[in-house]
Amino acid sequence: MSEACSGGQRRLNVLLCPAGSHGDVHPFIALGHALRARGHDVTVVTSAYFDELIRREGLRSAPVGTAEDFDRVTHDARVWRPYTGFFHLIRHIAPTLRPALAALDGLHEPSRTVVAAPLMLAAAARLFCEARGVPLATIHLQPMAFLSLQQPPSSLSWVHSRTPMALRRLILRLADWGVDRAIGGELNALRRELGLPPIKRALTSWATSPDRVIGLFPSWFAPPAPDWPPQTVLTGFPLYDQSASAAVPEALERFLQAGEPPIVFTPGSANRFGHHFLRAGVEACRHLGRRGLLLARHIEQVPPGLPTDVPHFDYAPLSRVLPRAAALVHHGGIGTVAQGLAAGVPQLIMPTAFDQPDNAARLRSLGVGSSLAPGRFHGPAVARELEQLLESEEVACRCREAARRMREGYPLEEACDLIEALGG
Repeated sequence: MSEACSGGQRRLNVLLCPAGSHGDVHPFIALGHALRARGHDVTVVTSAYFDELIRREGLRSAPVGTAEDFDRVTHDARVWRPYTGFFHLIRHIAPTLRPALAALDGLHEPSRTVVAAPLMLAAAARLFCEARGVPLATIHLQPMAFLSLQQPPSSLSWVHSRTPMALRRLILRLADWGVDRAIGGELNALRRELGLPPIKRALTSWATSPDRVIGLFPSWFAPPAPDWPPQTVLTGFPLYDQSASAAVPEALERFLQAGEPPIVFTPGSANRFGHHFLRAGVEACRHLGRRGLLLARHIEQVPPGLPTDVPHFDYAPLSRVLPRAAALVHHGGIGTVAQGLAAGVPQLIMPTAFDQPDNAARLRSLGVGSSLAPGRFHGPAVARELEQLLESEEVACRCREAARRMREGYPLEEACDLIEALGG
């Protein structure tokens, strides 16, 4: 095996550790392709649920747990609660710490290994790097992950710029307490076995890498706050959606060619509770007299007896569909947000949990979209919001400007440079 890549860079053993849904895994696959093109050895260490996808993409996979473990998480309704869902998700992560740590240890090549992983959901990666002295890049896919006190996330609708700083600190302390309670016992048990001291406030005082933090979004989407870690660099959205390996189904291609651009509705790849969202979408299309398109991986969510002008498909790359769409209605996941920005279409979001409300607020501030809370997300209301978005020339202008800005820069190349720098 050669020790050097093209350009003289030392050949690295890069371990990518995504965690979450397809939208969380796709950016790491894009990063894996870019690093491998530079001559590095790349392994994706994540849930076994994504093993087939990663192998189909031509990357080496190190699956952790089982696909059933992943399904168990997505079927847990508590995970989708607005304020407490993250802590329930962390409880599901705790049992994976030990097998994930074992997988990383098995892949470790001293002096050649570099790791890239998201905040807290891949806590095993942070633990592994601390114990083995391996450099780590913490990857933030969304601005909310920075846990800023000076720019509090809109996920807490009652916290804003005028909220006293003492109250903001208290809220963050409560978040720390919740994470420690959910995962702290298992985490500290492993630390004792590794000869490391116990930790408290894992979320805010430990989870972020001291080596490098990479934000995979541009500064015009989220300007850096003064209290972000000083080792932070923003690159841009990687915009990966399997478009090179997943074709648009022939029936969908015929539908797109047969009439006016449809309104695309997608509740998110991991969401198993999208019944209400999709029913409201069908009803909104009827109110507007417009064609629609439902993209949902889980067929049990799809309303029966769909009209012919609102068909359902389980998946199609958004980068192939959205440039031919009128608008995008979705859950507010950061990957879907980025695809909508790149396509220059107005977006309507029904945010429920995690980073979704914060992402929705940023789209509103950019003037390219709006949002409706789940309790207000019904057919007539969705139709009214979409009508306002589609008839506004200002929104159309803002969308075109966002699409232009999305074409600027080289986010994957910049991220690769930063990861290579960690490897010396």
